[in-house]
Amino acid sequence: MSMHIFGQQATEEKAENARLSSFVGALALGDLVKSTLGPKGMNKILQSASSGDIQVTNDGATILKSIQLDNAAAKILVNISKVQDDEVGDGTTSVCVLAAELLREAEKLIAMKIHPQTIVEGYRVASIAALAALENAAVDNASDAAQFRQDLFNIARTTLSSKVLSQEKDYFANLAVDAVLRLKGSTDLEHIQIIKKVGGKLTDSYLDEGFILDKTIAVNSPKRMENVKILVANTSMDTDKIKIFGARVKVDSTGKLAELERAEREKMKAKVDAIAAHGINCFVNRQLIYNYPESLLTEKGIMVIEHADFEGVERLSLVTGSEIASTFDRPDLVKLGKCDLIEEIIIGEDKLIKFSGVAAGEACTVVLRGSTHQMVDEAERSLHDALSVLSQTVKETRIVLGGGCSEMLMSCAVEEAARKVKGKKAIAAEAFSRALRQIPTILADNAGYDSSDLVARLRATHYEGQSDAGLDMNQGTIGSMRQLGVTESYKLKRQVVLSASEAAEMIIRVDDILRASPRRREAV
Repeated sequence: MSMHIFGQQATEEKAENARLSSFVGALALGDLVKSTLGPKGMNKILQSASSGDIQVTNDGATILKSIQLDNAAAKILVNISKVQDDEVGDGTTSVCVLAAELLREAEKLIAMKIHPQTIVEGYRVASIAALAALENAAVDNASDAAQFRQDLFNIARTTLSSKVLSQEKDYFANLAVDAVLRLKGSTDLEHIQIIKKVGGKLTDSYLDEGFILDKTIAVNSPKRMENVKILVANTSMDTDKIKIFGARVKVDSTGKLAELERAEREKMKAKVDAIAAHGINCFVNRQLIYNYPESLLTEKGIMVIEHADFEGVERLSLVTGSEIASTFDRPDLVKLGKCDLIEEIIIGEDKLIKFSGVAAGEACTVVLRGSTHQMVDEAERSLHDALSVLSQTVKETRIVLGGGCSEMLMSCAVEEAARKVKGKKAIAAEAFSRALRQIPTILADNAGYDSSDLVARLRATHYEGQSDAGLDMNQGTIGSMRQLGVTESYKLKRQVVLSASEAAEMIIRVDDILRASPRRREAV
């Protein structure tokens, strides 16, 4: 007789069932995103159930973030793709697909009565061999500036070729490399601002040095100013009138009311004088500015920009080298920003303000154009991936070859290592190498090529010692990735293998799923 030790709604799934349900969830997720992998990957439409908003994307992390999941193992895959996104910014689909393939192989092994711990040990041996092979294959051109720029350009092209920007990948790859090289080795992408304006076509996008604020200059202010000293503030400039509707004021006569109004105006005037005492000629405020203080500031020849949105203000202070001020009685402590030129520019039908020659010389703005909101949003996601990978590569300068080349290289190395392993662990190590080979297989499948033929030929080519062989996705043949310039960041590939094998290991070790019963609300 079995004892019921669990609460009413708590459930437990044991060994076989637990493992099955976790594998099934992970495989389903892998199948979901694997069609988006590679230059011939397809897009997904994500429709929000609550708001009905539509996103069109093939960015793995975006897809996985947007779906509600009930399966525990599937959630682990979502987490590794999030980590990949935060760490490197790209390779989110690859990491999810590789983990799913490792689990698919593990499932077959478990059906052959090989113990999960044996599989995990085999996978460990394999991933060490794979990472060693990857490191040997990595090339570092950091010392040669021209060659390194070419590497970065190739990485950007490879990243973008699987995205919506693939038609214009050379144009955008150059744009991304220019933007990242301006950062001079910093990985702070805050300095690169992306402004999205619907209208025009993708190639109307451009990189602009300096900083563009999506606001207009106040009506009476000059529309152009040179050698600007900027005070960035977050303060209320809307108290020059008493707001009769919101305030309870007891007065004996209307004359008294006018007196109160006058006192408020005096207070405002004093505040404006305090601001002008900083010796500035441009005042940017996070909040609204009423007509009266605006006209006072304009009389003093100060350009006024009001209601600059929060991120805009934060970025502006970062880029111009100022600090956001909220009190004005100690001008000596306030850090002012400076730039060479402020002017109003027009993009599409909107007026924006451009700050040129800012203190942080590395700051720049990418203006993205496109035919629809979805298009511009996806272009921004793609560009973000490229910028993230590039800024990481500037720090970890080693590169490896893409197009399934690195995976095949690792797969061959793992097979070599598996021969030296005794016992059943060898079978698991071989399974790991099969999972790695799935990546070029899926790349070929997504393009509609004959994957089994291509991957077999690719493997043979690698065994013959041509270590830069990969899939030429345009011709549907095996080509030299070095000549085609299909390059990826070493850090990205390494992270993919690490995360995927760790996640797979974690899920293989599961033998029990416990679901707690929901807490009942006590009736009061």
